[in-house]
Amino acid sequence: MTTKNELGEAIVIERTLNAPVANVWQALTEVEQMRQWYFDLKEFRPEPGFEFEFIVEHEGAKYHHVCKVTEAIPHRKIAYTWRYKGEPGDSLVTFELFPNSDKTRVKLTHEGIETFPKIIRNNFEAGWADFIGSELKQFVERKQ
Repeated sequence: MTTKNELGEAIVIERTLNAPVANVWQALTEVEQMRQWYFDLKEFRPEPGFEFEFIVEHEGAKYHHVCKVTEAIPHRKIAYTWRYKGEPGDSLVTFELFPNSDKTRVKLTHEGIETFPKIIRNNFEAGWADFIGSELKQFVERKQ
């Protein structure tokens, strides 16, 4: 029997947002809205096979992200690969939405980060917690 170490386990972040599922879906899939709380994407379409890229600067380093949508179920789920141009490793980011009256529970799962040799798990955990629990939450709740 093989056990995964902590690095090999998926990061899972769940938050309940005070916004209806339709608003959260729009924030996750409409490029104009994504630019306001997520990353500065040139283009995005919630269609399997759609590829997109963006560059992030962090502590003096540039990270060129290359992603491809793998699954899109309107108002329920969007998933895409997540890797870095010219670097080994490949992972999968999934956002799942669960409506609850006028609120939405968001579950983010990021699998495969152990395939990135230079990535520190804590950076992903802190980053996703901030994006979901702060940036996305504030963005969709402000729209109410």
